Amino acid sequence: MDISWYGHSFFEINGKIDGERVTIAIDPYGKSTGLRPKKTRTDILLLSHEHEDHSNKKAVSGFELDGKIKEPFLINEPGEYEAKGVKVKGISSFHDDNFGEERGENIIFIIEVEGIKVCHMGDFGQKELSKEQADDIVGVDVLLIPVGGLFTISGKEAAKIVGQVEPKIAIPMHYKIPGITLKIEDEKSFLNVIGVKEKEKFKKLKLKKSELDRKEGTEILIMEKT
Repeated sequence: MDISWYGHSFFEINGKIDGERVTIAIDPYGKSTGLRPKKTRTDILLLSHEHEDHSNKKAVSGFELDGKIKEPFLINEPGEYEAKGVKVKGISSFHDDNFGEERGENIIFIIEVEGIKVCHMGDFGQKELSKEQADDIVGVDVLLIPVGGLFTISGKEAAKIVGQVEPKIAIPMHYKIPGITLKIEDEKSFLNVIGVKEKEKFKKLKLKKSELDRKEGTEILIMEKT
């Protein structure tokens, strides 16, 4: 499995199911972020909620099939899905800590590819996971978690959730990077609280289930926007 980060909360996951390549895109952003949206092709499109910085459908298109472009399989509601051999579970959550009254609802996605479970938390704004959410998320292999505060959880709150979930790898997202105009914080608060110094950034993360299973503890990885 390969994971690429296009900035903000926009990730692309590539893997192979029964020898065939499959691509999943998650939360493509629009121009309101100040960033230039990455154009990409995908088989499956996941949208955690409909805010413009997470739901730019124009940034993605499907692959050509029999001379026509096939639309991506869209998942933008909670529930359990399977498409092209990829299992996806959408878990209801809130964009704020006031039961969605301030910013609405949000979907946490758990995506299983090549036996690896990746959890993308979208714009999670609750200060803590509910018991039901934790039951689904605890123990995933890779956790993609917002850390920029203001619109989502803060770096301190994110660090607490990482400790609760205990993934093999945790990757921060939705934080201030060059070019972004949203008033959010950078990743430094999260790294300070969790006790990690600035480290090498990865352009593309290549993962194997067998290697993840041998890992002990949680590794914090910082990705470079591609």
